[in-house]
Amino acid sequence: MVTASFRFYEELNDFLAPALRRREFRQRCARAATTKHMIEALGVPHTEVELVLVNGQSTGFSQILRDGDRVAVYPKFETLDITPLLRVRAQPLRVTRFVADAHLGGLARLLRMCGFDTLYDNHFQDERIVEISLEQERIILTRDRELLKRREVTHGCFVHALKSPQQLREVVTRLDLAASARPFSLCLQCNVPLHDIDMAAVRRRVPASVLQRQDRFVACDRCHRVYWGGSHWRHMRDFLRTSAGIGVRDA
Repeated sequence: MVTASFRFYEELNDFLAPALRRREFRQRCARAATTKHMIEALGVPHTEVELVLVNGQSTGFSQILRDGDRVAVYPKFETLDITPLLRVRAQPLRVTRFVADAHLGGLARLLRMCGFDTLYDNHFQDERIVEISLEQERIILTRDRELLKRREVTHGCFVHALKSPQQLREVVTRLDLAASARPFSLCLQCNVPLHDIDMAAVRRRVPASVLQRQDRFVACDRCHRVYWGGSHWRHMRDFLRTSAGIGVRDA
């Protein structure tokens, strides 16, 4: 029987049993067990891992563990340059796009508010979410760690927070999204780009009082909703600034 020592760092400890957190511990391993197998057997989805060291040497998920090995497992690095080392995942996706599972509808709407292309349908099954992620190169957002443990999943993010405002702050901070946000550029309902529309075209689609106060409107071609910079827009702008650190230009 192979026995190896493990140590998980930072937020990866949240996935472990309390007795195993923030310390080195010894664990029996199945015969021919790989680093990926044991990391996930201990409760950590592989999509949450950025770097694995076995006996001080960087390695991939396919490394077969031997008796006495010491395994150190790290999450995404925010400030430390680990370019010379072997990351266990491919490079980040060129365009940041998401697909959210059925429990994250509020977060999906807030990410759209920030301008991030986010697919969501509460009827999506896990298999369909994985298919969309692979076909469209989208990051899976979920609170289901078993979904992220699927072998075929390459890019995913486990959301720890329970309420959508805190979830938004968590995702924006963890993935460093603030600088690339384009607030109010997508339809909150349809997830498609909004476009400017002149006042004549919206005259019968918005209240007369709004026409008296506003001179700029944007619309969605799919659901035909019209948006403008009223009090609701200002509340959303202030929310993004305070909750996610995302600045918004005045309408």
